[in-house]
This record gives sequence, structure tokens and C-alpha cells, in this order.
Amino acid sequence: MTTYRFITCPKCGTKIKIYANPVPTVDIIIEIDSRIVLIERKNPPLGLAIPGGFVDYGESVEQAAKREAKEETGLDVELKYLVGVYSDPERDKRMHTISTVFAATARGEPVAGDDASGVRLVDPENIGQSLCFDHDRIIRDYLSMKERRS
Repeated sequence: MTTYRFITCPKCGTKIKIYANPVPTVDIIIEIDSRIVLIERKNPPLGLAIPGGFVDYGESVEQAAKREAKEETGLDVELKYLVGVYSDPERDKRMHTISTVFAATARGEPVAGDDASGVRLVDPENIGQSLCFDHDRIIRDYLSMKERRS
């Protein structure tokens, strides 16, 4: 189903077709020793989440993942592998997003920045509360993939 609408140019009156496309995002599971980094979201929806955000125009998903990790946690990451692509139209109640999710490693202490009001290092098998978006599912997929890779 193609979804679009028309707007009219205010200068010339030409009708312009505007498509409603999903928005590309990235999420990064950052491993430090045997723990992963979670952020406390500063903006709605509030709660714990995997670091991530929107892909900027002209940016690859790999570049976006490294940039978002740095902006939200202060960490320089090394991307290790692709966890998956998550595209359920209901995964983000604000809009239809498609997230490319990476596993990455980093060293050092994460520091909250940008859209994060706080940051935590947690055991991924014992997070203890639900995460925002579909991040619970992403963590389950990550743990399953990690077990198969070892």
C-alpha cells in the first residue's frame, strides 16, 4: 500500500506528491566487559533503552551508529556485527521507523549525553525492567545470537 498526499506549492500552485516513508534509525548494543550500556531517555517515551537514534541524510547506518553511541554515551565504539533489522510499524508509537541494530564494543566509562539523562551498565540477562520500543526483543535476539556465535 503506497501512502502519499499532495501539497500545493505556495508560489506556483503546482501539486507535489509527498510520500509517507518509514524513517531509518540505528540502535547499538554496546558491550563493556560482560555488561551492556543502557540509557535513561531524556525525551518521550521515557524509560530505559539501547543507545540509538535517527540516521542523518548522507550518513551510512554504520556512521550513524558510531555517532549516536558517542553522542549518547561518550564512548567510541567498534562495531562487531549486525544483530538485525527491526521494521514493525508499531515498534515506535511516534512514527514508523526501521532500525538497523549493531553489536559493538567499547572501553571506558559511559557518560550520559544528548538524548540520555542517565546511563547504566547492566547484565543483559538480568535487566530487571521493560525497555522502551522493542528493545526487550532486540536484547533477546542479541543474547540468542551471542550464544550461537560462541
